[in-house]
Amino acid sequence: MTRVSGRSCIVTGAAQGIGRAIGEALLEEGADVCFADINEEKVAAVSEANQARASRYGGKVTYAAVDVTNRAQVRAMIDHAVAEFGKLDVKFNNAGVNKPMNFLDVTEDNWRFIMDVNGLGCLIGMQEAAKQFIRQGTPGKIINTASVASRQGFDNVAPYCASKWGVVSLTQSGARDLAKHNITVTGFAPGVVATEMWEQVDKDLMEIGAAERPGQAMEEFSSEILKGRVATPHDITGTTTFLASKDSDYMTGQIVMIDGGMTLV
Repeated sequence: MTRVSGRSCIVTGAAQGIGRAIGEALLEEGADVCFADINEEKVAAVSEANQARASRYGGKVTYAAVDVTNRAQVRAMIDHAVAEFGKLDVKFNNAGVNKPMNFLDVTEDNWRFIMDVNGLGCLIGMQEAAKQFIRQGTPGKIINTASVASRQGFDNVAPYCASKWGVVSLTQSGARDLAKHNITVTGFAPGVVATEMWEQVDKDLMEIGAAERPGQAMEEFSSEILKGRVATPHDITGTTTFLASKDSDYMTGQIVMIDGGMTLV
């Protein structure tokens, strides 16, 4: 299939998990993809591992090291992708962090760390991508990663929930402002996904006494999933490729839930 053939895409948080899967799925539909992440060594390895995939499906691949909270680095990442691919068409603001703490123990440092990456990083990524689309004089797509935690609060990850509620609001605000430039802003909200981030969250919840054994947190969360299992990153990519394609051109300001029926809204 070639739903995104010839489209130039950036995916942040792409060294692993959902971000890497998003980028690889885009490559398999003919896109040019810049994998971006704060971990330069790891994202460089991901880019190298995908060279053959890119060639097979007619696209190109590159990578960029980026701290999404640093505007200069975000601009440099976009400039790099444009230099490699000639333009930018789609920007995924996927980079995110979590660090569970019991509600009464949440610190200012914990709050700022999570809100800076998940909230401010999303805002900067949206702004700089939009400026590039406007400079080009072309339509563009901005796609943000929200979460099931953007629809309800959970007691041990309050800053994360707040940050993902913020992503929903930024998606709506950006959609309203950028429509006049023919830029759409959408997002998707995964539920429980078997990724490296969830493995770390599981360990963190044990450390703060919110879980007693490995895997307990994921089991408890997944017990409410109507599909009866946790997601894999590849359960997410059908939707993310759709959002990057022309098939979603009439969508903006919307968040698509991909949680197996965990939260019905």
